[in-house]
Amino acid sequence: MRNWYWSLAVFTGICLFGYAARQAIGNIYSSGEAIVLLESLGRSGLYLGSAGATASATTLALMLTLIGMVRRADQDFSDQVYINIDSIAKLATASLMASLILLLVLVFPVGEFDDMPENWYPRLYEGLFALTVMVVALLSSTVTMLYRTVRHVIAHITPGQSVSS
Repeated sequence: MRNWYWSLAVFTGICLFGYAARQAIGNIYSSGEAIVLLESLGRSGLYLGSAGATASATTLALMLTLIGMVRRADQDFSDQVYINIDSIAKLATASLMASLILLLVLVFPVGEFDDMPENWYPRLYEGLFALTVMVVALLSSTVTMLYRTVRHVIAHITPGQSVSS
């Protein structure tokens, strides 16, 4: 199975789990209820956003190291390894951008403003919840792709048959 199938399966699974979690929370009936949920989501979202940005930036830097290691290895690697490294870099970049957008959105002040439309807070909560699920799904997908690629590289440079790709 190609590495991106695993990555897509994990991404889809996390999105479905996030959707199920959102359905379990139920409907938001008032702006006051949405503000309480927003404050709760905001606190955890700040940690998630900063951790996601850090992890994604580190992954991008480590991909450069992996490319150097693969090029110096005695084994001949197929083009698929380089395609996988490129895919990891793309996923890490998407994760980094989503994490930064999440952090940017979370700095908006949330309070009870008089001039806001009635459905503003529930919509803001829905958007933040979806963005949070997207960040987690992208990070999970990146980790899956990274694991599969590193496992493939290890299988090719390890003597013997102790590791299979």
